[in-house]
Amino acid sequence: MEIKPIRSERDYERALRHIEQLWDSPQGTREGDELDVLVTLTEVYEREHYPIDLPDPIDAIRFRLEQTGKDIGALIGIIGQRTRVYEVMRRDRPLSLNMIRKLTQQLQIPADVLIQPGRPRHRGGSRRRGSAAGQKRPAGLKKLGSKA
Repeated sequence: MEIKPIRSERDYERALRHIEQLWDSPQGTREGDELDVLVTLTEVYEREHYPIDLPDPIDAIRFRLEQTGKDIGALIGIIGQRTRVYEVMRRDRPLSLNMIRKLTQQLQIPADVLIQPGRPRHRGGSRRRGSAAGQKRPAGLKKLGSKA
């Protein structure tokens, strides 16, 4: 196969088929070198056309705990005391820079995963609902249409 840039989906599919044919080629051979070049080209194409989003920071922490066979209690001392751990894991409190450093060092979670903003907490049906008329207006705010 003549190696050329991957510019289209058709080129990409053709490269994947050829990679499959070359997959078991020994390193240092002409076929092995061709495989290395094709894999590099397809990785560049995939990075541009099929980007993978980073996981949510809290989901990443939960996943790492699961991988290592630990529970949420293992975060005590890394994130802070028990109440702080639960606040963070319930998404009531964002991760601080110090927490991110400790999680990166002790659990080997990449900092770029932890730095990004997490998903907001879904409050579902637990939110209290009241009529707007029954709610008190903060001091200093006037009612629309009033002259004060």
